[in-house]
Amino acid sequence: MTFTIEEVNQMNREQFVESVGWVFEHSPWVAERAWPARPFASLEQLTSVMEEAVKQSSSDERLALLRSHPDLATKLKMTEASVGEQRSAGLHELSTEEFERLTAGIRAYRGKFGFPFIMAVRDQNRVSIEAALNKRLDGSLEDEKLTALQEVFKIVSFRLSDLILKPDEAGRPQP
Repeated sequence: MTFTIEEVNQMNREQFVESVGWVFEHSPWVAERAWPARPFASLEQLTSVMEEAVKQSSSDERLALLRSHPDLATKLKMTEASVGEQRSAGLHELSTEEFERLTAGIRAYRGKFGFPFIMAVRDQNRVSIEAALNKRLDGSLEDEKLTALQEVFKIVSFRLSDLILKPDEAGRPQP
C-alpha cells in the first residue's frame, strides 16, 4: 500500500504508527515520536523528522535500534522488507563458499561491535557488500555506531520513498 503525504497527515496516531512505523526495523517508537510533528510538508520532511527522533533518543535506544536489524544473508526470519532488500542484492544466491565467508565476517563484526552489520543493500551486490564489511571491521566502535546509523537512515529513506507517493505520482492508480 502507498500513501500521499496528505493521507499520512490525516492519519491518527495509531494509523500512522501502523502504516509508517515499520520502516525502522522493529522500532515503532520512532514513528510515535515523529507523529506530533504533523503535518509534514513533504516526504523529505517526514524522513528528516523521523531521523531527528532517532538522533534525539538515548544511546541505549539507538543501540537497541541497531540490534533490531537482521544479519545480512541470514536464514533466520526477517521482515518482508528486509527479505526483499537482501534479495535485490543477490544475497539469496550466494554459493556455499560465499555464504560461509560472508557469515564469518558478519559474526566477527557482531562479536567486535555488539550489533549486526547494517548496510543499505539496495543497489549493492555481493562483492560491494563484502568489501564494505571488510573495511568496516577495521573501524572503531564509535565510528561504526555512526556509520551503522547512517545506513539505517538510508534504508529508511528507501522504504519511505517506496511507501509515500511523490506529488507527480499521486494521480496514478495504486496497485
